Amino acid sequence: MTIFQNFRLGLIHVGIAITFVPINGVLNRVMINEFEFLASLVAALVIFPYLLSPLQLFIGSFSDHHRFFGLKRTPFILFGLFLCVSGSIFAPQTANLMTQNFWLGTTLSFITFGIWGLGYNIAAVSYLSLASDMSSARDRSRVISVMWFMMISSIIITAILVGRALDPFTIERLFNVFYNVGFASVAFVFLGLIGLEPKQNPQLENEAGEERASHKAMFDAVFKNPKVRLFFIYLIILLASILGQDVLLEPYAAKAFGLSIKETTQLTAIWGVSTLSSLLIHGFVLNRWFTNKSGAILGAAVAATGLFVIALSGLLDAQAIFIPGIVLLGLGTGVATSTNLALMLGMTASGQTGVFIGAWGVADALSRALGNFLGGFGRDIVTYILNSPLLGYCSVFITEALLLTASIFMLRYIDESGIKETKASMSDVIAVTGDA
Repeated sequence: MTIFQNFRLGLIHVGIAITFVPINGVLNRVMINEFEFLASLVAALVIFPYLLSPLQLFIGSFSDHHRFFGLKRTPFILFGLFLCVSGSIFAPQTANLMTQNFWLGTTLSFITFGIWGLGYNIAAVSYLSLASDMSSARDRSRVISVMWFMMISSIIITAILVGRALDPFTIERLFNVFYNVGFASVAFVFLGLIGLEPKQNPQLENEAGEERASHKAMFDAVFKNPKVRLFFIYLIILLASILGQDVLLEPYAAKAFGLSIKETTQLTAIWGVSTLSSLLIHGFVLNRWFTNKSGAILGAAVAATGLFVIALSGLLDAQAIFIPGIVLLGLGTGVATSTNLALMLGMTASGQTGVFIGAWGVADALSRALGNFLGGFGRDIVTYILNSPLLGYCSVFITEALLLTASIFMLRYIDESGIKETKASMSDVIAVTGDA
């Protein structure tokens, strides 16, 4: 694959990923803080892509064996793009409708968020399959790395631009931001996609079909292993605790410190840069000094400290330590991700690496869904009991920090016999952490 083709694949990834920014970085805050909807309701809406992620297995398998107009990936990417952008554009409008007609607006919001989530999953599995089709085993690491760095950079830039566009905030500006991001999404995908996929490549089609089918068979076998099953219970607790703050961080900053929408939108960029930095630091420096297990403990401890600091900043009205808390959370997330992935890969038998990476992806998505929903629900319950939204937020962050601490003790007692001390390649880490 040429550098230009790799860049065009990256544009497709960028186009789909940026639709997350206005929803997860802006609309969640507006619905909870400005519209004063229940956090559990907002969480239930924004977790659709994670709940629908298991569909990627079936969508990928279907596209392996079916062509439309001589193409097997492009039609699914375009269909997914249409659903993703349509759902995201109408999301703020249905959310605003909830303030005028709650039940009608809520019904339409679940439909639009569902369309967005379905479109994301269809497009994501299809362009990642296209990347696999077009790259050889030798250059796949480079291909995925370029795609991911383009994506994370675009999310940071989008967060900055969206924040500026919403200053000062009005509903009309909110609608315009979603229109503009939708337009940019379509433009990026079309620039990257049109004419990219070769029309005929039966050999790659057969190889992809055989690989995906064998992965499904091995996936069933993985969970019959008690050691792996226990590890995945630990993994879901860890990931749900780390990632469950997605919906709450921006409205918490607004409630605790009165930050504007422009300022809270930047939190996505801060967290992303911190996570990326820690992935690189661990990949090139820390893994020389830490085993996978000790590194996983370190990552969880740093992330737990970050959550404690975030909660403490609100309780003490100490805004000065809020951003450092987010940085610690991001740094811990990156180290915990790479080390736990390496631990999991150490459990694999020969030829099973791909299915374990796929299983991690499912665990990651479902953990995000579980963590966000329970976080929203917990915030609402504590807010109702104590009549204090601030304490509601802080209780969730403290609970997540305590669960992370519990996961550290749980990991210490997970049997490592038979687990190879391996290192996750950067492409493996990127493949399972590259979603927005």
